[in-house]
Amino acid sequence: MPEHEIIRAVLVDDEDLARRVLREYLSAAPDIEIAAECANGFDAVKAITELKPDLVFLDVQMPKLDGFEVLELIEREVAVIFVTAYDSYAMKAFDAHAIDYLLKPFGKDRFATALDRARQRIRSGSATTQPLPEPAALSAAARAPQEFAQRVVVKDGAKVTIIPVERLDYVEAQDDYVALHSQKKTYLKQQTISSLEAMLDPNQFVRVHRSSIVNLERIAKIEPYTKDSRLAILQDGTQLPVSRSGYARLTALLEGK
Repeated sequence: MPEHEIIRAVLVDDEDLARRVLREYLSAAPDIEIAAECANGFDAVKAITELKPDLVFLDVQMPKLDGFEVLELIEREVAVIFVTAYDSYAMKAFDAHAIDYLLKPFGKDRFATALDRARQRIRSGSATTQPLPEPAALSAAARAPQEFAQRVVVKDGAKVTIIPVERLDYVEAQDDYVALHSQKKTYLKQQTISSLEAMLDPNQFVRVHRSSIVNLERIAKIEPYTKDSRLAILQDGTQLPVSRSGYARLTALLEGK
């Protein structure tokens, strides 16, 4: 981007006061144009997709869709400055991935530093040539130890579906996607099964095979299949292969209950 070209920004925060502070600080930056303001994640996804801004100030903690879920759904790379009240776990995650953040409450000097860093990335083109980490992986890294995802977000065209994890029956790997089976419906999500596994509570979800994860509460019985494998029969009759290592994990969990 040329040195004097206007940088278009979108502000995303569910708190009006927080957006007002961002507006005030940006008023001192003539090269930044506010293209839109959003008070929730759904509006943010729509605005970022349609307006294609250069920069997004993105709140992490929001109802309905949080900042990480917004990144998952926009399906394009954009320079992001996270605005967050997260604790030190998140700070370590942001630093490790070289992502700018503003820890609430923040002052003008800290804001100016983050904005200058974003300017440099955008004008040098590195904001799009250096891809951000997978949002799901970043979200997992930012969670405190023993804290797991409460929901999974799936986008199908313009439709966004939020699946509470307790409604997940099982998950199957399909190349670069996972098939999420929930209440007799199947949803495809572009994510590796390993990164999804890292988000789920291992006391509730078990990797029974390299290609499948199952909700422990959905298992009706385990039956022998071959010499080194078994079948998990779910309550709805679904049959999933269970590897030797998967059976060992299942057994350890079931014996511990």
